[in-house]
Amino acid sequence: MTREGWQGWDAYAPFYDWENAQTLGRRDVPFWRRVASRAGGRVLELGCGTGRVSMPLARAGIDLVGVDRSEPMLERARRRLNRRRSGGTADAVPPVRGTARPAVRFVRADIRDLPFGAGSFPMVLAPYGILQSLIRPRDLKAALASVARVIEPGGTFGIDLVPDVPKWREYSNRLQLRGKAGGAQLTLIESVRQDPKRHLTTFEQKYLERRGTRVREHRFDLTFRTLSVPQMTGQLERAGFTVDAVLGDYRGRPWDDRADVWIIMAKKR
Repeated sequence: MTREGWQGWDAYAPFYDWENAQTLGRRDVPFWRRVASRAGGRVLELGCGTGRVSMPLARAGIDLVGVDRSEPMLERARRRLNRRRSGGTADAVPPVRGTARPAVRFVRADIRDLPFGAGSFPMVLAPYGILQSLIRPRDLKAALASVARVIEPGGTFGIDLVPDVPKWREYSNRLQLRGKAGGAQLTLIESVRQDPKRHLTTFEQKYLERRGTRVREHRFDLTFRTLSVPQMTGQLERAGFTVDAVLGDYRGRPWDDRADVWIIMAKKR
């Protein structure tokens, strides 16, 4: 049976925020907040997950629609939104004084077939390598065509690629992370498999969740496709976009192939 790139994310939902707080953290959020503040209208975030990026943007006064295929991920995003509306402190980014309460909506959707009308958004964001979870060329082509349909002419499409996916060496059952979350002791044991022919990297995840003397084991795989900047810019051009800038970090420095992050900013023709 052919594997789909979205598989594994439902099982990952309970651990996503904990793991990313120890790895990526919030270092990309200020960049996307600056970008989104210039949208001039509603922003669409692809692969919004638990709201890690969405909620800080909303707290900055940005109207936003977040889409994700995983309902367990979206459930966590909605809980985060409800805590904010009830005055909780789920997100450390303070609201901007003087801004109206933004409209935030989370929608379950496939990014290859977005359920919105033509020209619905002046800006679409694809943070943190979300397009690399499209593991077949036709999946990426469909997603870019879908974005091109829902973004207005002249609208901005921001893409963040993770460059180090193909550089991970294969290994088995390596202890990667350990810590506490929600009253449990979590341990991540990871294996990595490479498929050079298909340009795919699979992370086999095993989480051990210990509560007192009870231990539960959670297993799932996450697969990502290597996408180079030249490959991505070519795909964007064919989908009806013009590439405005390629950046090498979240401070806006120019890109080169040794950069830690690869950010592409494009405009819909």
